[in-house]
Amino acid sequence: MTASLDGTNLRILVTGGAGFLGSHLCDRLLEEGHDVLCVDNFYTSTRRNIVHLLDHPNFELMRHDVTFPLYVEVDRIYNLACPASPIHYQRDPVQTTKTSVHGAINMLGLAKRTGARILQASTSEVYGDPEIHPQTEGYWGNVNPIGVRSCYDEGKRCAETLFFDYRRQHNLEIKVARIFNTYGPRMLPDDGRVVSNFIVQALEGRDITIYGDGSQTRSFCYVDDLVEGLIRLMESDAEVTGPINLGNPGEFTIKQLAEKVVALVGGPSGPTSRLVFEPLPSDDPTQRQPDITKASEILGWEPKVRLDEGLPRPVDYFRTLLRKN
Repeated sequence: MTASLDGTNLRILVTGGAGFLGSHLCDRLLEEGHDVLCVDNFYTSTRRNIVHLLDHPNFELMRHDVTFPLYVEVDRIYNLACPASPIHYQRDPVQTTKTSVHGAINMLGLAKRTGARILQASTSEVYGDPEIHPQTEGYWGNVNPIGVRSCYDEGKRCAETLFFDYRRQHNLEIKVARIFNTYGPRMLPDDGRVVSNFIVQALEGRDITIYGDGSQTRSFCYVDDLVEGLIRLMESDAEVTGPINLGNPGEFTIKQLAEKVVALVGGPSGPTSRLVFEPLPSDDPTQRQPDITKASEILGWEPKVRLDEGLPRPVDYFRTLLRKN
């Protein structure tokens, strides 16, 4: 069990707690006996993700937008609030930037007032379209500051800046995790991410849409592994601030992922889909693979779930979800 230094359980705030990743984190923290305050404005999340927690005696749900200050008493803050898929964060790019920047300022202010330790869910997108491979935490990135994705990329980069300035100026206990592609149950069926896109298209018997020629690469981390990494980082020694890459270093082309999904969903009695290719979106990275040396050495963390093992789980989730709808 993750506990505070005096052995008591913790009051933990999870912003974006009704989202895909946040809801799994809430599950895990409650399993460890902590009191969890889930804060979400439900812009890109759904109550379906946390409905099973509503009657839990240690769980509280608050509808709130982190771009406004929040006044609560907590010991830990996991700041996960922000649209994380291109479709969602490009829908209202100004609000996306506000969520990253104003949200960071407000949560850091809360941490400063309460003395809470705070973790920022940053992203591999801070590396942009990388010129080194795999990406290490020392790489400063190759980001277009005025492109269609910059609301998210630069918003997260600015949030990291704020975290380290609060550390230097106010001696806050901060943690920064750079999260690479994560997948699992509770992803949204229409979030535009490759895993959910491919699975839903295959289950519905539609063509699998690949942007570009499919040779661009991604690394896919199962959500339970990612949650374990976040908790280990949060509870690491105070001098460990990050940024630390969290992701599965197994690298696959987008075409390989599509073929795995088609093989998994298809078969003698299942739907069949063909691969179709569309132009690559602006500023879409051609390579993405984490160097997790720091996570391994400092946190003792490495992902355990291989893609072939984890992929059937969101397939089953989406199959059930589509039947209900």
